[in-house]
Amino acid sequence: MVKKIFAWSPIRKLMKDNGAEMVAREAVDALIDFLQKQARGITNKALEMTRHAGRKKLTIEDMNIALQLK
Repeated sequence: MVKKIFAWSPIRKLMKDNGAEMVAREAVDALIDFLQKQARGITNKALEMTRHAGRKKLTIEDMNIALQLK
């Protein structure tokens, strides 16, 4: 099992703030898994932009391009 990067409580709060009265632990875990996969994929795309530009530092511009390519 992959270690959770996102904290459980803020994700649960986000779900409740968006209208969920009660949230099952499995539902929070499923959303965390999804968010982590998305974050990894976008970060990898951004790193491609960084490397293509011959830089080591990932910038906001790299992230913006990766998000547009999503």
